[in-house]
Amino acid sequence: MDEETEPPEQTEQPATESVVCARCGTTAGDDTVPVTWLSSVEDGRRLHFCESCARLHIRAIESRLDSLWW
Repeated sequence: MDEETEPPEQTEQPATESVVCARCGTTAGDDTVPVTWLSSVEDGRRLHFCESCARLHIRAIESRLDSLWW
């Protein structure tokens, strides 16, 4: 008997509502994540950070610190 394999999980889920920066609350223009924004998974949740917040905290991000530290 052949075993059926499960399809691989999608890594990038499309946003279902407007995208908001987890740090400052800036809202993206539409329901897609802008390519200049940073995406992070912390404690199983996907967070998005605007370009300004990502630039301001780049050293903490590169050090892999959770956003609670910055």
